[in-house]
Amino acid sequence: MKEKAFQDYYPDDLSYCYGCGRLNDHGHQLKSYWDGDETVAVFQPRPYHIAIPGYVYGGLIASLIDCHGTGTAAAAAYRAAGRGMDTLPAFRFVTASLQVDYLRPTPLGVPLEVRGRIEEVKGRKVVVGATVAAAGEICARGRVVAVQMPEHMIPKPATT
Repeated sequence: MKEKAFQDYYPDDLSYCYGCGRLNDHGHQLKSYWDGDETVAVFQPRPYHIAIPGYVYGGLIASLIDCHGTGTAAAAAYRAAGRGMDTLPAFRFVTASLQVDYLRPTPLGVPLEVRGRIEEVKGRKVVVGATVAAAGEICARGRVVAVQMPEHMIPKPATT
């Protein structure tokens, strides 16, 4: 049995993100997993993720780093607390800062591997460093500062 992705633990009402929401049929549906002390996600760009012929649009690269970073932040918070990702209260994160450096053009037509490394876990903040590689070559490097989702953003259950 394959392990669940970090994003598969998100409750339904928080699973519509364009980058990683499992309930967004039009989104990327990125899936992130632990790989030792790092995290990993693999994404296959579609032909419409084009910038110029043969190369991936930079916004896609940024969104992969963003969503992998916030998913990694949630997993890191659970790990730091010594809890499983299926326990309550849920740790959910949003992006406070996203920085991306494009190192070389990213080819279209090959799977992209996104890797994350936990740089800091402090209170409600987690900092994640990430890379995006194509065919073993790092094409982009980024950093996500993720913060626990503020209470006002968490959907409230309907009352009758």
